[in-house]
Amino acid sequence: MRTKQCSPVRLSSTRDFGPSPGPRRVTSNYSPADDRSFRRALNTFASSLPPLGTAAGRRERGSARRKPAMRAVVITTPGDPEVLRLQEVEDPELEDGHVLVKVAATALNRADTLQRRGMYPPPKGASEYPGLECSGTVEAVGKSVSRWKVGDQVCALLTGGGYAEKVAVPAGQVLPVPAGISLKDAASFPEVACTVWSTVFMMSCLSAGETFLIHGGSSGIGTFAIQIAKYYGARVFVTAGSEEKLAACKDLGADICINYKTEDFVARVKEETAGKGVDVILDCVGASYFQRNLDSLNIDGRLFIIGTQSGAVTQVDLRSILARRLTVQAAGLRTRSTENKTAIVSEVEKKVWPAIEQGKVKPMVYKYLPLAEAAEGHRLMESSKHVGKIVLVT
Repeated sequence: MRTKQCSPVRLSSTRDFGPSPGPRRVTSNYSPADDRSFRRALNTFASSLPPLGTAAGRRERGSARRKPAMRAVVITTPGDPEVLRLQEVEDPELEDGHVLVKVAATALNRADTLQRRGMYPPPKGASEYPGLECSGTVEAVGKSVSRWKVGDQVCALLTGGGYAEKVAVPAGQVLPVPAGISLKDAASFPEVACTVWSTVFMMSCLSAGETFLIHGGSSGIGTFAIQIAKYYGARVFVTAGSEEKLAACKDLGADICINYKTEDFVARVKEETAGKGVDVILDCVGASYFQRNLDSLNIDGRLFIIGTQSGAVTQVDLRSILARRLTVQAAGLRTRSTENKTAIVSEVEKKVWPAIEQGKVKPMVYKYLPLAEAAEGHRLMESSKHVGKIVLVT
């Protein structure tokens, strides 16, 4: 069988011009004067531009293709504090219902160190940069935002992004700076206030006349919890690991201060409550304290867990929960919905901000550091030598 042969395809324009007419003479009106004029115009244009190797030149040539930039602390890879680097990044996008804040200060939280080590990734859609609270000035507002306006001084509860010069935050998570509080000190309040109010008061229902045990009394959470619990009439117990830290807790109003390194806190609690135990416990330790916390609770007592510093897995004798009608709860703040956070922030403004403005709850800032020294702040936090909050200033 003979196969069909394909003829080569001749590519041409839509019009056949026929055979080539052969060489042609091309004429031109060019003169050397034209070349000189062109060169003079080119040199004049080039001299108006910044030199290519300079910062100004790089900025001008890149401005047309780059978005506005800010500085933020970037976790370059999971690891020790040295992985934190201050870098130039793109500005956050301002969405409807959000507020863009020019950050004055942000405060460190234990969760930031876990994120740095790769153990606490930000929720989907959140900023990749650490920082769960900030203070600053409103730079822009999105559609449907009515309460806040450009120039307002505010502080805010964040899902991330506080370690930066700008951050976008849902309008419902923004608070006014309390009267009498500096802008940079205001950064120390949103996370601790929302954590303590939501867990101890909204969910554990601590009330006047009840007893309240705070583990880690000298931490940012602890120093705030002492003050607000005393403001609302509770009797406050704390644990801490040094006499210096216990003295600081005592100065803030703690009634019973226990050195967990030298004392059995269960025995001391029973001694100070005539064998009954306390009504509410706020715990950041986790596994190693779980059964001991249950043993320290009164009938109808409430244990609220906000951390697992000693581990997350333990065993429990359920009979101790059943016999005394105990309640065990746990929650984080970062992963809550925007609606839930908005409700908490609203309650905090109504119930906590007046105590701050009356001077009954004070900011407890251990040290201020520049944003560029975030790594030093993390080292200090992980050393546990501080009392209160560590604040980064932009």
